[in-house]
Amino acid sequence: MFTGIVEQVGTLAEVKPMAGGYRLRIQTALAAEAASGDSLAVSGVCLTVLVSHQGEVHADVGPETARITTLGGLARGQRVNLERPLRADGRFDGHFVQGHVDAIGVIDDVRHEGDSHWITVGYPPALAPYFIRKGSVAVDGVSLTVAGLDQRQFDVQVIPYTWTHTTLAGLRPGDRVNLECDMLGKYAVRASELLGTRHE
Repeated sequence: MFTGIVEQVGTLAEVKPMAGGYRLRIQTALAAEAASGDSLAVSGVCLTVLVSHQGEVHADVGPETARITTLGGLARGQRVNLERPLRADGRFDGHFVQGHVDAIGVIDDVRHEGDSHWITVGYPPALAPYFIRKGSVAVDGVSLTVAGLDQRQFDVQVIPYTWTHTTLAGLRPGDRVNLECDMLGKYAVRASELLGTRHE
């Protein structure tokens, strides 16, 4: 379980094609505290650390993960948002994030207002039931609040700290991002669907 509060931005040192997937080699200071078998959210995708050595972590991206997330399209030198799992005795910020991407979104617009920035993200229509105004969404692993919403897009406002401490500042129109809808909202929608089925 994660919170969407990015701990550090890492750099991809290598993206090595494997059978149907990839092996990522990520440069990060978090490597000093990571061990084989640990979970690590990489731009919103929960991966398992294979090796942690000399300032780098290695993790595999399987075929399904490569298809349904942006990790399959990353290139050497790109920056990625990193977060270790929530500790049971730690403070809880952000919102509940599983690291299980629901869909890939597309950046439609990036604009600034004062010291903050607005990002408009296009999303697949199938995700519409899971978004509400003032609700939560993880964009490339960053916990954000839905400030504007319609059937194909949502808007988020990014404060200066988040802008400078994540990869969001590098986004441009047309870029693809990993989206994870609020877990509690997904359970609520599923329960509603089941109740509706029983009443038919």
